[in-house]
Amino acid sequence: MLEFGENAPQTAAADLIKDGTEATFMADVVDASQEIPVIVDFWATWCGPCKTLGPALEAAVQAAGGKVKMVKIDVDQNQRLAQMLAQQGLPLQSIPTVVAFYKGQVADMFQGALPQSEVKAFVDRVGALAGDGGLAEAVEAAETMLSEGAAVDAAQTFAAILGEEPGNAAAYGGLVRAHLALGEADKAEAFLASVPDDITAAPEVEAARAQLELARQAADAGPLAELRAAVSSDPDNHQARFDLATALHADGDVEAAVAELLELFRRDREWNDGAAKTQLFTIFDALKPTDPVVLTGRRKLSSMIFA
Repeated sequence: MLEFGENAPQTAAADLIKDGTEATFMADVVDASQEIPVIVDFWATWCGPCKTLGPALEAAVQAAGGKVKMVKIDVDQNQRLAQMLAQQGLPLQSIPTVVAFYKGQVADMFQGALPQSEVKAFVDRVGALAGDGGLAEAVEAAETMLSEGAAVDAAQTFAAILGEEPGNAAAYGGLVRAHLALGEADKAEAFLASVPDDITAAPEVEAARAQLELARQAADAGPLAELRAAVSSDPDNHQARFDLATALHADGDVEAAVAELLELFRRDREWNDGAAKTQLFTIFDALKPTDPVVLTGRRKLSSMIFA
């Protein structure tokens, strides 16, 4: 049985939430997140949804009892900082954008206003990074098993974690991906259907959902050679390019799949009701927010959208 560890260090209430600037970002966010996760709320005075989200975030951070801190960044007052972070891959063209940092790295994020229940779930999930009784280490161990091909062992470990914490979104997502690795798409879909309502929008669950969708698509992917030939002979054959991206992803070449979808978006962003953009987001959701493919792909897509 997994054993519970120490709680996260408690923090004085007055130090939990503060306004940040470019000058204080390193100390308040990067350095502070070495010990306690820091949630950064990128907002602006003219942003209507920000006025709803900000207080909801503050309430959830205060309720977390010191397991997480919050820094508020006015993007209009800190434009150079926002530009620097956007260049590093954070999608700050749209606000509110909320980014969680832990150990100096992006750990989680979301955009737009969310219901209070989802905001609380996000804060609780981030707060658990620093002290969740060993469950994070167990999740990491299960992820290692999965990456090394031990899908059965990974599934058993993820299931054990859920026995300790039924609302652990990372374990739910991992269990779904373990069944996908075992070729059990129907079981994966059944587990997704049983995810508790309060974590159904969690990034780990969304990632697993996206991976299931991509796995379903892979089963119908066409032959690479024929699709490459079709695109080569007619670069404006959008269906062939889309199918080529699907086949490339199914073949494990995610970067090439993203490149084809970006080219399709560049040629005709409205084709098939914006299918290229939708598929790009599905691929991005299936990966970690810090994956280089995601960061580069989002940056290139944003540059096309806002060009």
